[in-house]
Amino acid sequence: MSTFLTFLITGLTTAAIYAVGASGLVLTYTTTGVFNFAHGAVGMFGAFLYWQLRFDWGWPAPIALAIVLLVMAPLFGVFLEVAIMRNLEGTSEAVRLVVSISLLAALVGAANWIWDPTQNRFTASFFEGKGFDFFGTRVTWHEAATVLIAIAVAIGLRFVLYNLRAGVAMRATVDDRPLAALNGARSDRSAMLAWAIGCSLAALSGILFLGTLALDAGTLSLLIVNAYAAAMIGRLRSLPMTFLGALIIGLAEAFWQIYRNDLSQHFHVFTSTYLDTFASAIAVIILFVVLWLLPNPRLRGHSRVREFFPTPSLRGSLVFVGIVIAGAAFISAWTTQSHQIDLANVFALGIIALSLVPLTGFAGQVSLASLSFAGIGAVTMAHLGGGGDPLGLLWAALICAGIGALVAIPALRLSGIYLALATAAFAVMLDRWIFNLPNFRVFGWFNVKLFEQGSVAVTRLKVFGLDTSSPRAQVVLGAVAFSLIALFVVALRRSRFGRRLLAMKDSEAACATLGMNLVGTKVAVFALSAAIAGVGGALYGGVQQSVNAQMFSFINGLPIFMLAVVGGIGAIGGAFFAGISLALLTTILPDVVPSLSHLLLITPGLIGISLGRNPSGAVSQIREGFAPMRQSKVALGFLAASLTAIVVLRSTNTIANWPTFFAALVVLVASVPIGEMFAHKAPAEVAEEPGAGAGAEIPLEWVGITRPFTDEDVRQMDAALGISEVEMYGAARS
Repeated sequence: MSTFLTFLITGLTTAAIYAVGASGLVLTYTTTGVFNFAHGAVGMFGAFLYWQLRFDWGWPAPIALAIVLLVMAPLFGVFLEVAIMRNLEGTSEAVRLVVSISLLAALVGAANWIWDPTQNRFTASFFEGKGFDFFGTRVTWHEAATVLIAIAVAIGLRFVLYNLRAGVAMRATVDDRPLAALNGARSDRSAMLAWAIGCSLAALSGILFLGTLALDAGTLSLLIVNAYAAAMIGRLRSLPMTFLGALIIGLAEAFWQIYRNDLSQHFHVFTSTYLDTFASAIAVIILFVVLWLLPNPRLRGHSRVREFFPTPSLRGSLVFVGIVIAGAAFISAWTTQSHQIDLANVFALGIIALSLVPLTGFAGQVSLASLSFAGIGAVTMAHLGGGGDPLGLLWAALICAGIGALVAIPALRLSGIYLALATAAFAVMLDRWIFNLPNFRVFGWFNVKLFEQGSVAVTRLKVFGLDTSSPRAQVVLGAVAFSLIALFVVALRRSRFGRRLLAMKDSEAACATLGMNLVGTKVAVFALSAAIAGVGGALYGGVQQSVNAQMFSFINGLPIFMLAVVGGIGAIGGAFFAGISLALLTTILPDVVPSLSHLLLITPGLIGISLGRNPSGAVSQIREGFAPMRQSKVALGFLAASLTAIVVLRSTNTIANWPTFFAALVVLVASVPIGEMFAHKAPAEVAEEPGAGAGAEIPLEWVGITRPFTDEDVRQMDAALGISEVEMYGAARS
């Protein structure tokens, strides 16, 4: 009985903290419509600030609490709403997710910069361990206070949202912002208040964990994943159901510690080795089950967004991949072996990012598990690609495609944030539990080998018997593989299936009305994306030659998704941008300029936060900036001749690497004004819309915007979507 009460009290305390954190998450989503993935990071930063004031500087606890919860956290919430979240109106779900994920990355990086992660920090719970006896069980005042605080937060939020004018205005704003404004609600002020309260609650949940958990930026930030499950039980709307969800998760985690030994004794197949890591995955399993059982949402209708990704031309794509392969061959010849490994990582990570282009860029389906599928691909290559057998690459693609289809089936009914959370739950479940399991058998005969609770060796691929074990060969192999998959993605974008994906992204409701098979389309694109990620993971494992589970953790996968969207999630250039950025920020620049190592911790987050101002990504800006050069034969000739001369000078060792880099950069920059000087000037009357030039073929998705629809346009659209129910050659007239 004493043991039961002990774990019951522990479970209630943990549930109370989850409830406080989840309530702040529900508040910001309910009142502003933005799901804040950085909610846990805000709580982590609040905990560090409290530690700084209370334990490092010796301030009294009440003053430190007041400064953090009533001043710093609310001001930070107001700053977030005004400077960042307000710019997200009219952006897609992927862009909004990336901004909040980028904020998480920036806060974790800033915390590790300010507070050295290698230093141990003393923390203590409130009331210095004092407590009282409850039916023979010791209860600390910290535990009792935590439960009382959660109850007070629940009552307070309910009163604010339903009894105060400010709370009613907050709820009205997210339901219908223009209508709320017509009735006198000040939407901007309501959003600011919601973010201020939400950040205070996040900081409070982080502070309540002090004394029971180590003060670690990554650990505290990811505890919000458990709060996600509680929030989803409340469907991101109901505070009472959210608190009930927190109670279920907290008690499940606590009671598991009691009954796991009994389970192991009665069912010998469940040895302690298999059950040790299961406790950390309980919350995400609950999250996945809850998402699976949610009622079917309405099909998403058309929504106007500010992103635009033009149809890539075959000629331009061939030029791009040609430059990529040639650049990889030349640059790898001039660099050291360590930098050749970095270059090979660019292409392997770029392939993983490329898996998101058809899924998120074309189909609008958000997945946060791309690196998890890459981990499955790496493990498959390790165990089935012995000796560098290319069949290992094929097995990686097939197995990842099958698992991707299985993950897609329960997620078919979901979209937007619900789909992102479902894939995040899958990734965290692999990270915390599955990847850490020893080898096991399925149905008594199929042996499954994973990371074997350590690291596994991956043999580098051998193509047509050629030895590709050298670092430079890995660079060229990675460049060729990236280019081939990129061309496949471009062909997919220009195909009938690609148009189906774009139509589904624009309006699922319209596609269903016209007879499109949404289920088959979603499963196919999920499987395809997982297969591409698996190939990328297999090649990445070959570059590293040894991989472990930590390399494919959920937190390490977030920058790939973030930088792919920052680069331009609807273009192959965006995936290449992600690969280059990851290599530059994590390995190359810290080695070249060690003094920038701390600044580079927050750079990816800062880049992602700015996405709200340009949701089409960096590649679109680069394309627009170099448009005059691409339109001028003089500028293109100047660029080709200058780069050829630079390559000759470097190949003959006349100049070193850094002069080569800066010379190429100067030539690229100079080609733009030269292009502006000599570019052909279009007539003033020619329209500026994409594809609207004189005699230009207008892409199908731009018809209706640049000119009215015709009967032929309707027939082409029906044929592109493959809709057999519609009379293909009948005239569609209004």
